[in-house]
Amino acid sequence: MEGIITRSQSGFYAVATESGQLICELRGKLKKGRRTGDVAAVGDMVILSKLDDGSGMIEEIKPRHSLFTRLAPTPQGEYQQILIANLDQAVLVFACAEPAPRLGMLDRFLVISEKQGVPALVVANKTDLVSLEGARGLFGRYTSLGYTVVYTSASTGFGVQSLKEKVIGKLSLFTGPSGAGKSSLLNVIQPGLGLSVRQVSSATSKGKHTTVVRQMFALEEGGYVADTPGLKALALYDIEPEELDGYFPEMRPLVEECSFSDCTHVHEPGCAVLAAVKDGRVYPERYQSYLRMRFGDDE
Repeated sequence: MEGIITRSQSGFYAVATESGQLICELRGKLKKGRRTGDVAAVGDMVILSKLDDGSGMIEEIKPRHSLFTRLAPTPQGEYQQILIANLDQAVLVFACAEPAPRLGMLDRFLVISEKQGVPALVVANKTDLVSLEGARGLFGRYTSLGYTVVYTSASTGFGVQSLKEKVIGKLSLFTGPSGAGKSSLLNVIQPGLGLSVRQVSSATSKGKHTTVVRQMFALEEGGYVADTPGLKALALYDIEPEELDGYFPEMRPLVEECSFSDCTHVHEPGCAVLAAVKDGRVYPERYQSYLRMRFGDDE
């Protein structure tokens, strides 16, 4: 039968199938040979067989259309940890106030999404604290860069239906800084969902010796919501400094116009990026985010 992995912990996988959930292990043939990355992950579509004791055995991992990964250095070399497979979008939840939005962190998350090839959906929550006009003043720049921005208030319900429509039927990763209201939004979308996600997120953050649990939750109207603190912990060490400008959509087309092929966009004469910052085609705040990421002073 076929199913989708919804939880991964210590070599055991919870797989949702049409006939219910099965706890499965990997067939031995899938674990043979030197491994440079996770064999199976949450979000994987799999083919499995049911055993006499009611458990299951994963026989095959079906081809993936996307991966959200983290490279982990090991004594044997870099190991690819798959945080989520077959992800449709990363939902980045930031508050307009209380706490004040750390847009440098949002820029970092967007770079990670660009690197992973996963569409990003920006959620500007707590609009009731600043007004819709104020919220657009903070986050409107991302719309002009081509990102979808949804303005919401979990406390009043404003914009939540629009957000819900964008996650139904998709596998979405929800993440963002503490206090932004992610759990509250999820509870409005589906009562109890935010609490469930928060419990798993909390369990995976208790210390380096805690067994890592990766899990996603089914939406009653179709689709899944996944939560992983791994996005927050993702380093940019697998992005070379000279390729960072390629993950800023507004800088990407300018790079080939620079006078030097190895331009750092800091001091070089004939730099198209610096010219664009000067005349307003590149937001100065985004340029500052680029500098912090490139030279090691990132949020």
